[in-house]
Amino acid sequence: MTEKTYRLPHTSDENLATPEIVEALRSRRKGKLINLDRALLVSPAFAEGWNIFLGKVRNALSIDARLRELAICAVAIINRAPYELAQHAPEFLASGGTKSQLSRLEDIDTAALDEIIFNGKERAVLALTIEMTRNIQVGDDIFNRLRSQFPNEQEQVETIGIISCYNMV
Repeated sequence: MTEKTYRLPHTSDENLATPEIVEALRSRRKGKLINLDRALLVSPAFAEGWNIFLGKVRNALSIDARLRELAICAVAIINRAPYELAQHAPEFLASGGTKSQLSRLEDIDTAALDEIIFNGKERAVLALTIEMTRNIQVGDDIFNRLRSQFPNEQEQVETIGIISCYNMV
């Protein structure tokens, strides 16, 4: 079996420094580090900031977890990021998403229009995710859909923030 090579260096268990940062990462990850953590630990300050930021995005927002994970999975599909999708598809299902919804996301453009499998909020999240990920700037029609489905301004900001955050990931 050949050893996996990565474009970025990964910190091995033998070289884990800054125990407080490693412990914070392990705590958020339920005890284990993932490959992303090992790459970020090459820069402890970056790993620490990332962990705090993503911890808040994943665990402290008011938006429904299913909608958060739907946006994250959609970003992963649009950006052709199978590793990210593999990490978040189970989270989407655990938060109430369905296998048929997850399968439908394979054709993201059609999914965003599917009134049978996705409700209005879900379609608004998908449309916004497509627009932000592909075009960066969001047209008035898409933003107005977001507003109509999420009249709460905090949910609007959080939805935009989640999509922005996972495009960064």
